[in-house]
Amino acid sequence: MEVILRDDIANLGHKNEIVKVKAGYGRNYLIPQGLAILATPSAIKVHEENMRQRAHKEEKIKNDALELAQKMEGLSLTIGAKTSTTGKIFGSVNTIQIAEALAKAGYEVERKYISIKQDQVKEVGKYVATLKLHREVKVEVNFEVVAE
Repeated sequence: MEVILRDDIANLGHKNEIVKVKAGYGRNYLIPQGLAILATPSAIKVHEENMRQRAHKEEKIKNDALELAQKMEGLSLTIGAKTSTTGKIFGSVNTIQIAEALAKAGYEVERKYISIKQDQVKEVGKYVATLKLHREVKVEVNFEVVAE
C-alpha cells in the first residue's frame, strides 16, 4: 500500500513523501490518525501540483531573502546602553535591542531570527550578530555598543 505522508514520521519518512507501508499499518493507524492519505492516482496528481506550486513560492521567498541580504551587506549598527564608569552595561544587550536598531535602519527582522555569538553582551564594544533571513540565507551584521 502506498501513502502520502502529511507529517514527518520517525523511521518512515518526511512530510509530503510517498512511501510504501503494510496495508494494516496504513489502514489502521496512519490514515485514521491523519498522518497520511492513500496514494491514489488522483491524489498523486494533486500532490505533485501542490509540490510544484510550493517550490515556486519557496524560490520567490529565497530570492527575496537573498536580495535583502545583499542590501544588508556592510551594515553597521550602533546601540546605546546605560553603563557604569568602568564600561560595564547595566543589564545586557540582546536581540530585542538589535531588532529595534534594525527597524530604525529600515529593515524589519523578527528577533527570533537574530543570534549573537556571545552568550550575553555586557560590555561596551564591537560585536557581530547573525541574521537568519531564510533557512539557506544568513547574513552577519556588525553592531557597536556605546555608552549613552
